[in-house]
Amino acid sequence: MSSSVQVVQQGGRVDIRLARPERKNALTGEMYVALSDALQAASADADVRLVLIRSDGDVFCAGNDLHDFLGGGFFREDAPVLRFLQTVAGFDKPLLVAVQGAAVGIGTTLLLHCDLVIASERAFFKMPFVQLGLAPEAGSSLLVPELVGQRRAFELLVLGDRMEPAEALRCGLVNQVVAPEALEEATEAMAARVMALPPGAVKASRALLRRASKEAVLETIRLEAGVFQDLLTKPEAAEAIGAALRRR
Repeated sequence: MSSSVQVVQQGGRVDIRLARPERKNALTGEMYVALSDALQAASADADVRLVLIRSDGDVFCAGNDLHDFLGGGFFREDAPVLRFLQTVAGFDKPLLVAVQGAAVGIGTTLLLHCDLVIASERAFFKMPFVQLGLAPEAGSSLLVPELVGQRRAFELLVLGDRMEPAEALRCGLVNQVVAPEALEEATEAMAARVMALPPGAVKASRALLRRASKEAVLETIRLEAGVFQDLLTKPEAAEAIGAALRRR
């Protein structure tokens, strides 16, 4: 288990916390492995009824750690990131997320696979893949246009426009937007609502809601991974990622 991903199970609830605030909770290969392991264990445990994901610090998740892009094979078939995306897209129990600040890259696209998202008024959402010479991932090229339409999706996924909390609420990326000081209380209240429901009926209903799109989402993740990995080998990606690292 990665020290940057903390997992605590209490009864029927599993809390997963991103604990790398000094790097704005940017995800590494080790963290993807820990997240996948935690989700798969929760899926296999009949007692687990809800998974809650949140993070430490002021930033929810700054996306993927850019240094990992430079190692080669980022989206190979057995890559930790691909395993995680397939795991979260195929997860079979309710996923609740609390977003206290910036959600960048996979910090935003992760939310597309969750059932309930509570966001702080200080949060914002940004997917700057093309600015890095890369392409959308996590099924976002399918799911974002479904939420906001093709034209707005182009602005978000290609131009890399920032989405504010009010728009995220209107389009359905998040369920609630609350004051920063109310985020924990709102998250706990939502978790309690889910936990109070009959778990078998919740799981069956969730499966029905996702039945039509599940295979399309998984196929899109596979397609995007191939495109992403190809672009990652191009000079323009190396130049853009290098420039981003120098700025940081």
